[in-house]
Amino acid sequence: MIRGTAFWDSSALIPLCVQERASNKVKTLAKQFAPVVWWATTVEIHSAIARLHRSGKLDDAGRQAALNRLSVLSRGWREVLPSDKLRDQAGVLLDTYSLRAADSLQLASAMIWCQQRPARRRFVCSDLRLCEAAAQAGFAIVSPGLAIP
Repeated sequence: MIRGTAFWDSSALIPLCVQERASNKVKTLAKQFAPVVWWATTVEIHSAIARLHRSGKLDDAGRQAALNRLSVLSRGWREVLPSDKLRDQAGVLLDTYSLRAADSLQLASAMIWCQQRPARRRFVCSDLRLCEAAAQAGFAIVSPGLAIP
């Protein structure tokens, strides 16, 4: 049963499309927290699937199955759409945290989703750098597949 919403980074959604070590944990989280994502999440996940296919980790059938799961998954999430406000927020975050451009857009989307009040809002992510920045910004981090060195 879904208890609420959370902002989901693409890294945490990939295990819902492709079988990975974290897939079972992510499936459990998906039953608890409905995803809110940034507008380019579909492209980021498609990119990961294509990369796995090119490297031989996914065959043609696995690639198509993953893309089908992505299509179904994307129909059930809410997206934060691009805007001048989002772009400006991402620029501020680049000056504040050690983030790459796409990650700053992810975090900016999360900040817009929660109306700049991240306290106690869940941020589901498997990217260490983005998790650190989101935690510093005040989000409660859920890291289903994060391998911390």
